Amino acid sequence: MSRPLVVLDTNIVLDWLVFADDSVGKLATAIGDGRLRWVATASMRLEAERVLTRTEFVRWRPDVAACLARWDSTAHTVAEPGAAPPGLRCTDPDDQKFIDLAVAQRATWLVTRDRALLRLARRALAHGVTVLPAQR
Repeated sequence: MSRPLVVLDTNIVLDWLVFADDSVGKLATAIGDGRLRWVATASMRLEAERVLTRTEFVRWRPDVAACLARWDSTAHTVAEPGAAPPGLRCTDPDDQKFIDLAVAQRATWLVTRDRALLRLARRALAHGVTVLPAQR
């Protein structure tokens, strides 16, 4: 049985692994119990690691090693994708990788809080990807 694929942007990952935010609780549970398959790339993990070790992030005292271990045990790392079709260009170049991956992997969902990615929702749906914010 194939599981739906989900792509998570960095903020959603931080909400889950650092802040235990209720808005990502159901999503985290579904990934943890295997109902969803979280796909990510090495560059996404590297970005999360950079964010976790930024000096301005220190006040939240993230357990970087534990967060990255959780990433490694739950994310399914795939190859870096090619560019998404021309109509799916994100206005924030740093976030382009999430839509590229979602389309390339034919993910069911891209979960984000990023407005630039959320603005691509209608166009992404034409490629089979639902872009949506985390739900409580």
